[in-house]
Amino acid sequence: MCGVLFRTWDQPFDIDGRAEDTVEVADHVGVRHVVVTRHRLIKRVLADPDTFRPGNALDAVSPMPVSALRVLTSYGFRLPATLANNGGASHPAIREITARALHPDRVEALRPWLTGLVRRRVAALSARLHAGEAVDLYADLAADLPLLVLARLVELPAADAAVVKEFSRAALELFWAPLDAARQDVLAATVGRFHAVLREFAATAGGLVGELREYTAAHGLPKDTPTGALFFLLVAGQETTSQFLTLLLHRLTQEPAVLYGLARGTVAVDDVVEEGLRLVPPIPTWRRVAARDTELDGFPIRAGASIVLWLARAGAEVAEHPHEFVPGQRGSRRHLAFGAGSHRCIGAQLSRMESAVVVAETAPLLRDTEIVRAPWCPDNLSFRIPDTFTLRRPHP
Repeated sequence: MCGVLFRTWDQPFDIDGRAEDTVEVADHVGVRHVVVTRHRLIKRVLADPDTFRPGNALDAVSPMPVSALRVLTSYGFRLPATLANNGGASHPAIREITARALHPDRVEALRPWLTGLVRRRVAALSARLHAGEAVDLYADLAADLPLLVLARLVELPAADAAVVKEFSRAALELFWAPLDAARQDVLAATVGRFHAVLREFAATAGGLVGELREYTAAHGLPKDTPTGALFFLLVAGQETTSQFLTLLLHRLTQEPAVLYGLARGTVAVDDVVEEGLRLVPPIPTWRRVAARDTELDGFPIRAGASIVLWLARAGAEVAEHPHEFVPGQRGSRRHLAFGAGSHRCIGAQLSRMESAVVVAETAPLLRDTEIVRAPWCPDNLSFRIPDTFTLRRPHP
């Protein structure tokens, strides 16, 4: 059962079978969860934040030992409720401030710049492939793209992309992976150090952070509220998109008919992105906590119970051809890769734009290549964290 909880993307399922709508499982430390698998029930949970609260969204899956907590405390680490973990009255305003920074018009204005950047990178990768080299589409193309885009929308600390990536991946592991105490201590130091940088930056930055700082002061919120919002944007915002780009490009190498259709113009890039979100979402599950005793289709749920929403499973359920990559097929856009309800991903349009640019520019490079090393994702409750994706030209 632990494997189901932490590697949901690897779990086979029969869409036409009569599986239970909810099933209770135990994780690696004996904490019991209600795993919700059906599309309609997941939407019901996400649409009812009063009964199913978001407050546990950023709770550590592996309870942290005192040693790791001391490390975080030494850096002044705090995560007040801001976006994903905020079920309070401040959520709509914080979300609105953030949404202005990520407005679709501002996002769309970046498309020409991003297209040029991706085109140059793909040209360099293509030259290396033709020279007989292997190329890593994660490290050399996708890893830092979302961060570079985000930095044009939101004022960010002056830090190397490698440092930010180390922090964000460490945070995804620290809070959502099954870990032992020694590993938690190491990750806590990495997360704590950069959190201190974020806190110092948030004290004076303008733009989105400045607006959040003013709102925080005016409404008596915890002073680290802007820091918490930045933490979430860097960890969940940019990191998930780079992961999705890697997963989608890997899937496309296995879909020659789709690549052919893109080349001929008979397959729409946007449809490819939506089908990718349905089949290889970077966030396969998300969490809620029951605020009161309740039920889902007769399944009893006690107050305080952890709810795990199997988003990836729901995406497969709604399509006409659930296991096949068929861009534009009926049901393809009904996936829940961005969630639903009042906490639906605020960066959905940004992620879609970035993905469309990368697919359009990279698809020609994917043809006539072979996989040297496919992406591998470690155990994690809510995130797929691919480490690399290496391709080369086949030997003649």
